[in-house]
Amino acid sequence: MEAPIGIVAGGGQFPLLFIEAARKRGKKVIAIGHSGESLPELAETADVTYWVKLGQLGKIIKYFRKENVQETVFAGTITKTRIFKDILPDIKGLSLWNKIDARQDDAILRAVASALEEEGIKVLASTCYLKHLLFPKGVLTKKKPTAAQMEDIRFGWHIAKEIGRLDIGQSVVVRDRSVLAVEAIDGTDATIRRGGKLANNNAIVVKVKKPTQDFRFDLPATGAQTIEIMQSVKGSVLAVEAGHALIFDQQALITAADRAGIVVVGLEEDEAGQPIYE
Repeated sequence: MEAPIGIVAGGGQFPLLFIEAARKRGKKVIAIGHSGESLPELAETADVTYWVKLGQLGKIIKYFRKENVQETVFAGTITKTRIFKDILPDIKGLSLWNKIDARQDDAILRAVASALEEEGIKVLASTCYLKHLLFPKGVLTKKKPTAAQMEDIRFGWHIAKEIGRLDIGQSVVVRDRSVLAVEAIDGTDATIRRGGKLANNNAIVVKVKKPTQDFRFDLPATGAQTIEIMQSVKGSVLAVEAGHALIFDQQALITAADRAGIVVVGLEEDEAGQPIYE
């Protein structure tokens, strides 16, 4: 029989979407859910589900070996601030944790991926069955960015790329070519709230991939909730790097943005490194 595919699941709907897509391709799915993060529906969607706590790498390996998993993906969010209070590593997880010098997203995830691959479990791109969820290029909403907004988008784009290069975060909030908030461990939603309050109105949110983005994990993601938060602080533009971010509930996002008068645009870099959408 064909070996099943594994999924190391965080929170949100992405793990459920992945499982559905994999099963449509005839794959048996073995899910590892994280207590307090993964949705309860995980157990109803996957063929087999095991639950672990943050840091229990040894258990993940044990369960995958038991089920003959040879390939897996990482999908879903982990509340990063939990690493200071809720992480309960087993011996394998603690050993790995102590070897990581910079406890930032890429360093942690790459270390876990390497540990799994050392056990013969290959880590695949989380979008391997879900290419249609990648953010499209172009203006998605009725409103287009103005010339002044494009100036801010270009400004924010380069700032976001730089914090991404440093593995700090993937989004910034700007207005009038001033940086109002930089994404850190608190995540994008909190960044939008912080920056939006400082902007008072017309905040521009720019979300990009890291220059060394690994498609196996941690892709930027947006959804209707992003628009709701922007609306609550009177934000005006959501600019996202096309093809390198996920978009959930696309039609709901567009409808909410049009209703709120928020511009949503997917951009790519031209040869000069400038963001363009046409």
